Amino acid sequence: MSGPFYAVAKAIQAIRAQLALRRCSEVGSLTRLVGGVIVANAGTLRIGRRVKLVGRPVPIELVALSGAELTIGDSTSINRGVSICAKRSIRIGKNCGIGNDCLIFDTDFHAPGDTGRVVSDAAPVTIGDNVWLAARVVVLKGVTIGDGAVVCAGSVVATNVAPFTMVGGVPARLIRKLTPNEGAPEPPAVDPTKVSPQRDQVAVP
Repeated sequence: MSGPFYAVAKAIQAIRAQLALRRCSEVGSLTRLVGGVIVANAGTLRIGRRVKLVGRPVPIELVALSGAELTIGDSTSINRGVSICAKRSIRIGKNCGIGNDCLIFDTDFHAPGDTGRVVSDAAPVTIGDNVWLAARVVVLKGVTIGDGAVVCAGSVVATNVAPFTMVGGVPARLIRKLTPNEGAPEPPAVDPTKVSPQRDQVAVP
């Protein structure tokens, strides 16, 4: 899509992003927002250049707790209903696609069966470049997902994912290897007129 209308729409989205993300520590140029985003930053929250946020009809939630670091790389796309909460460190690389309703946490928040007992269990989460998380993926604490990996919809990632692999399931398991050319596709551009109201390495044979 091109033309003057699209250019104006992109400019409006960029202005909306700068206003809505003003509590972030750093926001790169040409980052755009459609819909809503909730930001809670008591640590360091950095968003790169040309990041695309589509928080409609459900807003995106970005949280960096006290002393935590949350970093989102250039040209990454984040869809509606995504919740990312860092208690220690979450780093998302460049050119990633984060599907709707994904959850990315680096902590369990509380002890199993005891919601009143907070635990100090945070472990860094690292997501490489060109990674694609399909809809409703859950990424748990301590996980590293390698460059070019694809995680299938509805998966729970509790162990590390090797680069250029496709994984899926609960918990996520290797489905097949990918060549670099088969890695996660670049996220599509946001069309403002068509927006609807593993800690142990996964074995690679």
